[in-house]
Amino acid sequence: MPRPVWSGAITFGLVTIAVKVVPATEGHGIAFHQYHRTDMARVRVKKVCSIDGETLSADQIGRGFETPDGDTVEITDDELDALPLPAAKAIEIAGFVPAASVDPLRIGEGYYLESGAETAAKPYVLLRRALERTAKVAVARFAWHGRERLGLLRVKDDVLVLHAMKWPDEIRSPKELVPDEVPLDEREVAAAVSLVEAMPATDPSSFTDAYREALERVIAAKADGAETVAPPEREPETGGEVLDLMSALEQSLERTGAGTGGSEGGATVHELPRRSGRGSRGTGKRRASGS
Repeated sequence: MPRPVWSGAITFGLVTIAVKVVPATEGHGIAFHQYHRTDMARVRVKKVCSIDGETLSADQIGRGFETPDGDTVEITDDELDALPLPAAKAIEIAGFVPAASVDPLRIGEGYYLESGAETAAKPYVLLRRALERTAKVAVARFAWHGRERLGLLRVKDDVLVLHAMKWPDEIRSPKELVPDEVPLDEREVAAAVSLVEAMPATDPSSFTDAYREALERVIAAKADGAETVAPPEREPETGGEVLDLMSALEQSLERTGAGTGGSEGGATVHELPRRSGRGSRGTGKRRASGS
């Protein structure tokens, strides 16, 4: 387990729980460097003034905001320090909501919360059990890297987890992306539901990053002076030309061995929800192609 990146306390009413914040995830991506092809030396990035071309040191660089008019307004460290922030070392729980009510789009990177002191063990377990028994998550405010953050506290494998959350105005509205209404009949809906229920349940933890593994093999081979061999191209998994959506559903169901018998294949067909205020746009359009 990596070292804690932050330590402080959860405030829960009048209860204080000392905690240490530990990263819950780790990246395994392969990072590349830029290099000079002639001598394989690393290419460095310098901070240069765009007017006089002077290379600048850290103490010569300030922080500024460019206005819509193109002017730059300098913001000093003292001005940032004077802004209101939650207590620097506190995760202040503001309330509790049902776990299912939180939009996953708002949930960011997760951190494990470790009990930070022997006396914190009992209130830590108390909060954990309260969350488990109520099936709720805690919404909290905290300060991180000089900014106020909104957070979500939940339970995973008997450990409290803190997620940074997006503020409501950081989530773009998808309304303009909603397709126009298209005609669907119950036969198509039944086939789609049958396909969903016929395909195997997939555990996300069973997946591996095949691209990264292949790249690691290429790097290892080149480091040993061996020539790399390109992997064979994968044949596209198609069943021939698909003429329409229903054909695509039927061919997909045949591959699963489920057939297209609607609810006879064990699928439950649900009524499509009706949208209000959209009229009947798109009812004269051609049926969507499955290609």
